Amino acid sequence: MKGGLVKDWMTQNPISVGSNVTMPDAYWKMINNKIRRLLVIDDGILTGIVTIDDLQQKIPWTAFALNAVHASDILSKFPVRLVMTQKLITTTPETSLFDAANSMISNEISTLPVLQDDQVVGIITESDIFRAFVELASEE
Repeated sequence: MKGGLVKDWMTQNPISVGSNVTMPDAYWKMINNKIRRLLVIDDGILTGIVTIDDLQQKIPWTAFALNAVHASDILSKFPVRLVMTQKLITTTPETSLFDAANSMISNEISTLPVLQDDQVVGIITESDIFRAFVELASEE
């Protein structure tokens, strides 16, 4: 039975990219893995997070309608570090789901990277917390 801690509901070993990965490569990595966010890790250190919304808002998709080949070539020169969020709010595996959810609400974010001893060990999203609350409530 899963409990009420972040470690019980987080995704371990989340998919990540380096800050030099191009915006199109990050976008397709999210699409192909059916995820909406990527942690950005450089040399084992969490440096940011990029979401599919970040990319969709920053990539001028109208340019593709005019000349897809040219636009793709241009965008392949832009790394995710240009659009990633760098000021991150994180949590630990031992944090309660309530505290994690409260942190997300108060900071208006949907994701918390999970760190233990400054190393990424997972990621927890609003969907994970919502699923946890539904499952835990149904067990009572």
